[in-house]
Amino acid sequence: MFDTAFPIVLFLVTLVLGMPIGFSLIVAGAAGIWINAGWMPLLGILRAEPYRHASSFLLTTIPLFILMAELLARGTVVQAMFRCAYAFVGHLRGGLALAAVGANAGFAALSGSSTAAAAAMARISIPEMRRFGYDDRLSLGTVAIAGTLAIMIPPSLGLIIYGILTESSIGRLFVAGIVPGLLSATGFVISIMIWVRRDPTIAPQVVRTAWPERLRSLTAIGPAMLLVVFVAGSIYSGAATPTEAAAIGALAALVISVTFGGLRGEGMLAAFRASIRSTALIFTIIIGAMIFGKYLAITRLPQDLLETIVALNIPGWAIIAILIVIYLILGCFLDQLAVMLLTLPLTFPLVIGLGYDPIWWGIVLTKTSEIGLVTPPLGLNSFVVSASADAPLEKTFSGVWRLLVGDMIVLLLLLLFPALSLGLPGWWYGP
Repeated sequence: MFDTAFPIVLFLVTLVLGMPIGFSLIVAGAAGIWINAGWMPLLGILRAEPYRHASSFLLTTIPLFILMAELLARGTVVQAMFRCAYAFVGHLRGGLALAAVGANAGFAALSGSSTAAAAAMARISIPEMRRFGYDDRLSLGTVAIAGTLAIMIPPSLGLIIYGILTESSIGRLFVAGIVPGLLSATGFVISIMIWVRRDPTIAPQVVRTAWPERLRSLTAIGPAMLLVVFVAGSIYSGAATPTEAAAIGALAALVISVTFGGLRGEGMLAAFRASIRSTALIFTIIIGAMIFGKYLAITRLPQDLLETIVALNIPGWAIIAILIVIYLILGCFLDQLAVMLLTLPLTFPLVIGLGYDPIWWGIVLTKTSEIGLVTPPLGLNSFVVSASADAPLEKTFSGVWRLLVGDMIVLLLLLLFPALSLGLPGWWYGP
């Protein structure tokens, strides 16, 4: 019992003491391997596994998509997207908030990074909403929760990592994320419209934009939309692997941001620095998760857990419901990536052993993790938006809670109707 439980306790203790989660996983996993297998297997794993996983061809997708997002976010591309959405829906009650959702959906299709989307949109849209007298709860909550669309709408870093860890098709996962991503955006729009209808004072109406200005706004986002079509189309058609598409997308993002987005030397260097920091953080967590996973494999904890649960004769849907609740709670305290890397070695064999589709579970898990990005006490997106807008965190959480209802309904629909996730990839790629 000690040899199985001690590494888990050690992980929790180091996490509480403030150690970064990647290093907590490395320390706890190494301790578990040493206790259960000895020094020599531990040294062999530490010597080989970090390099083997970090040098994976598929993992190069992550820094490339991060770089693409950072380059676009530091230019004027995101601003152009918001202005375009504002030109078409800004005159509606709550139109600026709806424009923020639309711009986030567009940026999500270019970035895959939720925090990058939230930070960029906060700098652009919140000052505009304040200028027109929008309530901060609506502005902050909308930008925080709409930023999570980047996790679902491809190219999603969460789906990429899930595909790598579970050896699932990243192309199928990307296609499977389209409908849930659009449903999530629709849920946000409906939630905003209901809130504004019940309390019109939080969102004063603004002047309708003339059609010539609307057409000019469409022209401004043309290069970015072509990039979306190219990156997504090359992956979905099979013309390029996700890694190849990410490489070309990053180069194209640099060209677009410099040519059309006003990106200059200092902004370019800042984008590269931010990409390096984010990549180092993610790769540390991945290496830690792999070492921790070796400990789990040695102790056969996932297999024992599966056998125990199967022996209890609990219905599959009840087990899924329990896992969803656990993920929602974990999302309140841990980053989405950390939750996924930490739990997948345990939950994935369990879910697949119960007969559920791995693509469907990837979408459900990503959607559940998405909710955790805005819920207290961690709520990474909420922190990012509050900091970017220089606003109290309480106002952001207050706005988020009013919009989470739509998110929870979408999650319930994905659970009840797997075809929402599996229908499109089944039609595109075949069974």
